[in-house]
Amino acid sequence: MSLRKRQRSASSSRLTAFCSPPSPPAPPSTSSSPNPHTFPNADVVLRLFLNPSSPDDVDVKPDIDRHLSAAVSSGTFVDLHVSSASLLRSRYFAALLSDRWPTAATGRLSLAVVAPPSCPRPFDAHIEVLRLLHTLDFAGAIRSPDDALDLLPIALLLLFDACVEACIRFLEAVPWSEDEEARIIDLARLLPADEAADLLARVSPPPVAAGPSAAGVAPRSPSEAMLHGLIHSAIHGHPVHAATKAFVAMLLKDYPSRNCVHKVLDEAFQSRLDTIKELMGKYASPDFRVAVDSDEREAIQRLNLQSAVLNVKHLYWLIERMVDLRVADNAVTLWSDQAALATDLQKLLNDADMWRNMTPGLPMLVTRCTLKLANSVITGETLVPRQSS
Repeated sequence: MSLRKRQRSASSSRLTAFCSPPSPPAPPSTSSSPNPHTFPNADVVLRLFLNPSSPDDVDVKPDIDRHLSAAVSSGTFVDLHVSSASLLRSRYFAALLSDRWPTAATGRLSLAVVAPPSCPRPFDAHIEVLRLLHTLDFAGAIRSPDDALDLLPIALLLLFDACVEACIRFLEAVPWSEDEEARIIDLARLLPADEAADLLARVSPPPVAAGPSAAGVAPRSPSEAMLHGLIHSAIHGHPVHAATKAFVAMLLKDYPSRNCVHKVLDEAFQSRLDTIKELMGKYASPDFRVAVDSDEREAIQRLNLQSAVLNVKHLYWLIERMVDLRVADNAVTLWSDQAALATDLQKLLNDADMWRNMTPGLPMLVTRCTLKLANSVITGETLVPRQSS
């Protein structure tokens, strides 16, 4: 009997323990992380609320009270505890907190955030700009062009000059992707004229003013002047021509603006062609043949023909670059319309002893130029009107 009583007593104690209510949860730790919406020395409450109006609806007068009430009822707002002393770094908040506005005495401010309702995190960029008003940690906040482009329109809206300057300086110093460049062009209309000009100069460089010595010559942009200098160096300015030409050819191929490369190569081609025509014209000129005695004439003719050979070599290198970059259309048109040059070359070929003794490679070089351009048209690398080919 005593054994059964002990068993019932043990079962009863286990049942009581099983049915007893659970112990209350532990109170939250007092060492939890600080509220990210509370800034040091906070003395003002700033409510950010979502305004679904489009920023382009300039003809529609915004109803702030209605949007604020709608945001509160739908929960699309966030309250920030901020420091009024830090807000004064923004000229917008400085005016809002001045004695001219009744909000200065209430300790509560509101700021509409224009964003579509589908935006997943509409307040993040505004909160980051407000954090920068307190910390001025621009180097830590702006780490990519996207960061700068997210913060810049808000800094412009709040007239936070230090943040605007930091974003612009960062964008000036880093490369952009195509999407980032499009965003910069869109934001440029909101920037001061001088700041916008500095950024847009990377997209479309302004033309360089022509100096007194360049009268009558179309001014070059900085990019065109740079490429022109590279081509000139490849042709004239370096003793190791092969290495220099290979390096310049690589730069031309990788240059992002194909129109700029096309224009500069066309200009260089025209210059070389004019030089060749001038030299061959001097060789074929009957006045020159009569006015100069035979020994002097032969020396000058040799010099002219050797200069022509050198320029045809440079011309062939330019043609190779143009065909490789598929910008030889104008060159084909010009080369196919050189009746005077063809006549002068025919006179040279008729004087077999002259060209064989002085410049045996000139006819072959001219033929190579013709074949290179003709082959690019036949293979479809260069597209020109039918009459040009």
